[in-house]
Amino acid sequence: MEKEVREQIKDILQHEVLLATGCTEPGAVALCVAKAVEMLGCEPGGVRLRLSKNVFKNAMGVGIPGTGMIGLPIAVAMAVTHGDSSRGLEVLTMPEGDIADAKRWLANHGDAVEIGVKESGDKLYIECMASAEVGGERREAVAVIAKRHTNFVFLRKDERVLLDHHIGLFQEQDNDDDPKEDNKQRIELSARMVYDYATTAPVEELEFIWDTVKYNDAASECGLEGMGLHTGQILMEQSRGDMVHTVVARTVAASDARMDGCTKPVYSNSGSGNQGICCTLPVYYYGKARGCGDEQIMRALTMSHLMSIYIKRGIGRLSALCGIVNATMGVSAALTYLEGGSFEQTGYAMKNMINTIAGMVCDGAKPSCALKMSVGLYSAFVCSELAVHGRVVDSTDGLSESDLDCSIRNLGRLGKEGMNQTDDCILDIMTHKRN
Repeated sequence: MEKEVREQIKDILQHEVLLATGCTEPGAVALCVAKAVEMLGCEPGGVRLRLSKNVFKNAMGVGIPGTGMIGLPIAVAMAVTHGDSSRGLEVLTMPEGDIADAKRWLANHGDAVEIGVKESGDKLYIECMASAEVGGERREAVAVIAKRHTNFVFLRKDERVLLDHHIGLFQEQDNDDDPKEDNKQRIELSARMVYDYATTAPVEELEFIWDTVKYNDAASECGLEGMGLHTGQILMEQSRGDMVHTVVARTVAASDARMDGCTKPVYSNSGSGNQGICCTLPVYYYGKARGCGDEQIMRALTMSHLMSIYIKRGIGRLSALCGIVNATMGVSAALTYLEGGSFEQTGYAMKNMINTIAGMVCDGAKPSCALKMSVGLYSAFVCSELAVHGRVVDSTDGLSESDLDCSIRNLGRLGKEGMNQTDDCILDIMTHKRN
């Protein structure tokens, strides 16, 4: 593979595998609020949020780091009182004193925060208007994030537009990456390209991927102490030394911690902490348990992350299709590689996965995400084991075709086009519960 192509692929990895604190949707909302308040230049008297339904549902029931609280109001308060937009998705990492300030602000200004759903063609859309009365005059600032969790596309202070990147404030947009982005982000990936990069790139070009292990493993240690649904803790207690059971338990424990408001940052994948956890920990833990060398594990980690990114591109950054689907597909490929499997066999594993968990829906970010992760990971081990033994679903089965990339595109079509009505139904159910 040519050096220029390798550099482009590495750029994609480093662009999509990022450190983040807390669930990425509340983090992105807090980032947008922090930017608007910074432009306003004073404490706002009102904060109005308009969110795409996908962002809204992913922020409803998830823990906010260090607060013991769930949902967006406290995240907004943290951004108003001590937000710093330069910190990106780590904007919610704050000392206890700052969090206490945010709780006091929310207690006194809860009515000042207005949160609603905006009908937008872009599934990742966050619009914040911060306003205040200063010297008898109304001042306001507007910030908009779209397409990516840290991607500001519109900024306005009073009547002055500071930024307008190819998207109007109320213009409907697809969730694809902007085709006018730097070409290094637009390289057309394929499963073969991902496999070749992961298995042949010089070791020194891949070493950065080790950082994902250190951070994500620390979150797992927190989860094993008992957080969220205690999924990882209970599974670990029942593992009885079984390798696969132990790997799954240690991995989902990190999701337990993250969804319950753990303050430790994790490396995310494609804007999702759970996807980053899923792509990292089972590959690392299994590789170590099997006695694989560091280089093989590093290449498997690269394959897991990059394959998930490739699959996710076809689905869209936010979708009614749970991100555990693409993440565990990447894991299945990496597990097969760790077992000495060929490119053809990694493709078998992913095809098997497509015909196993393609229907898993996203009903928001919350503690039970750890359960979905466990289902995806157990499936990844089964599908990989079959692949190593040369067994693959028939091309006439479901979404699968003889060509791997066509099968992946079919999955993307299901998530991006076929499940739009499902998305609406899920949000309606979540916002009209009687409890």
